[in-house]
Amino acid sequence: MARARMRTAIISSRTIWILCELAVAGLIVSSAIAQEAPFQSRQVTPAGEYTFGIEGPAVDAKGNLYVVNFGKPGTIGKLAVDASQSELFAMLPEGSVGNAIRFDHEGRMFVADYKKHKIFLVSPDGKQVETYFHSDEFNQPNDLTIAADGTIYASDPHWKTHDGQVWRIAKSADGTIIGEKMTATRKMSTTNGIDLGPDGKTLYVGESDTREIWSYRIDGGRLLSPRLVKRFADFNIDGLRTDTSGNLYVARILRGTIAVLTPAGMLTREIELKAKEPTNLAFGGIDGKTVFATQRQGGFIESFRTDRAGREFCLSACTGRK
Repeated sequence: MARARMRTAIISSRTIWILCELAVAGLIVSSAIAQEAPFQSRQVTPAGEYTFGIEGPAVDAKGNLYVVNFGKPGTIGKLAVDASQSELFAMLPEGSVGNAIRFDHEGRMFVADYKKHKIFLVSPDGKQVETYFHSDEFNQPNDLTIAADGTIYASDPHWKTHDGQVWRIAKSADGTIIGEKMTATRKMSTTNGIDLGPDGKTLYVGESDTREIWSYRIDGGRLLSPRLVKRFADFNIDGLRTDTSGNLYVARILRGTIAVLTPAGMLTREIELKAKEPTNLAFGGIDGKTVFATQRQGGFIESFRTDRAGREFCLSACTGRK
């Protein structure tokens, strides 16, 4: 009976993502996108638009891309659909500097402020920035991922001591926002890139110092069943994202590539980028198969087409993306 229930759950999860893929495939794709060569990166914005701290990035339901540190620290830039230049979208409070941006399935924008130990909620017009969660126990909220129910998972590295942790931030029954440091059965190194798998129960965490990616099974505030997915022999790793098949796209900073891994950790492809210091990436475009990468070297954004839609994009597509 237990095996039957497990098999049903697996089939159900796969069915959801197959339906999402079909829904996305049913969208009208422009001829320009359709003809663009897959896995061939191109520079999208001019060099120098963003600072050395270029990060983020995230795509909203309309296809606009948002990236932190536009022109100077503490800002958020917006690259509108089909635009070739970014524009100022929002200013964070004095002294705050963003590192990660994420949208939940309702379209709300969350920004990790690593300087002031906060996670902000930003209004759709960028004019209101309010604190969603703050803790002095943060080393620094670095990267974020958001589950279908709105739960936020944040990587929290301590660069000086070469270790880190993961936070779980969720709304309680009475509406209070509660944050807790998740427990794990192994000591983590410098936690950096983070994302959920398509099942919503697997959390992938990249550790920069050791160049390792680990997966965990989420059980409330606990991270169980740690599994080493991949250890890279050289070059550092930064942000990572998953697609609807559970493949991982990993920014290999200084190597200048995005590595594509199977859920089992097999390297299937390395996508050469225009510059050598990719910090993070996001899936977007009309069908979720355009990957945007932020480049620290040169302070610009580049993009390439892939063969699978991003997990977050497809989650949004199946919950009301317009």
